Amino acid sequence: MNIKITGTGSFIPSTVEKNEDFYNHEFLNADGSKINSSNEIIVDKFKAITGIQERRYIKNELLNSDIAFYAAELAIADAKIDKETLDYIIVAHNYGDVKYNTEQSDTVPSIASRVKHLLQIKNPKCVGYDLLFGCPGWIEGVIQANAFIKAGIAKRCLVIGAETLSRVVDKHDRDSMIYSDGAGAVIVEETNEDGGIVTHETATFALDEAHFIYFGETNNPENTSQRRYIKMYGRKIYEFALTNVPLALKACLDKSGYSISDVKKILIHQANEKMDEAIVKRFYKLYKTEMPEGIMPMIINTLGNSSVATVPTLYDLILKGELENQEINKGDIILFASVGAGMNINAIVYKY
Repeated sequence: MNIKITGTGSFIPSTVEKNEDFYNHEFLNADGSKINSSNEIIVDKFKAITGIQERRYIKNELLNSDIAFYAAELAIADAKIDKETLDYIIVAHNYGDVKYNTEQSDTVPSIASRVKHLLQIKNPKCVGYDLLFGCPGWIEGVIQANAFIKAGIAKRCLVIGAETLSRVVDKHDRDSMIYSDGAGAVIVEETNEDGGIVTHETATFALDEAHFIYFGETNNPENTSQRRYIKMYGRKIYEFALTNVPLALKACLDKSGYSISDVKKILIHQANEKMDEAIVKRFYKLYKTEMPEGIMPMIINTLGNSSVATVPTLYDLILKGELENQEINKGDIILFASVGAGMNINAIVYKY
C-alpha cells in the first residue's frame, strides 16, 4: 500500500499589493519610535532580504473558509473523486475567519466544518477538524492523514492550508510587508500506484523558542485599541531556522534510504528567500556538497508569505505547469519542509 497525493488545488487572491504601495505607510519601531529612514529605503532593504516584490490579499467580502473551500474544490476535481468518499477534512490555519475591518477571529464552528458545509458533503462520517501548528500546519496535516490511512481508519483525506494574514497585520510594523493570503489543498489517499510518502520528521522547540512568533500590540503608541497583531522576532527566527531546519531535513532524508543526489526538488515554506536559500545551502553542506541550481523553486517574490498555504500552492503551481523552468517528473524524490510558530519544524520525503 502506498499513500499518495492524488489531486491538488490552490487559490491565489486577485488583489495585488506591490512594494510601492507601502511608501505611504507610517512604519515605527517596536517601541513606537520613528525609523530614521525613508519608506523607499525601508522597502528596498525589505526586498533585498525577503525577495518579495508583491503579495496577494483577498477581497473584503471573502473569508479564510471561503478560499479554503475554493482550493478544496479544485483538489477534489483534480483527483477525480466523489467528495462523499472523503474520510477526513483537515484544515491547517492559525487565525480562523477574520472578517474585514473587525477585531475578532471566528473559529466556531471550525474552518473544516465550514468547508465541509460549503462543499455540501452529506456523509456524517467525513470528519472535519482544524490544525493549529504555525506555518508547518499543512505538512503536519499530510503527516496526520498518512497516519490515519496507515492505521486503517481512513482511506482518503482532504488536507488544506489556508490563511488570510492581511487581516492580522500591524500596518505600522515593517514585518507586515511579508505576509499575504492564499490557500492550497490536496487529496491524500491509499493507492496501488508506485511512490508516495516515504518518511517524515516533526519537532517542536518550545523551551526558549515558543514565543518567537506571537500576537502583540501595534507599534503605534497612540493607538489605544486592544486589538492584537502577528509579531515576530525576525533575527531569532533566522538563527533558529538556520541551525535546526537543515538537521531536520537530513534526519528525514537519512531515514528514507535515499541519498542527497536523489533529491530533485525541495519545496520549502516560502518564508523569506534569503533565509530559505541559506537553510537549503546548509542542508547540502551537511552532505559536503553544493546546492544544485533550480532545486528550490520560489514563489514568494510575487505571492508573499501565506503561511500554511505556501507549500501546497507551490506544489500545485509546479504540477499545473505554472512555474517557468520548474517541473516534477514521475519517480522524482522531493522534499516538503517548513518552519514556523511553535517553534515547529517538519519535513516529508515524497516520491512522485
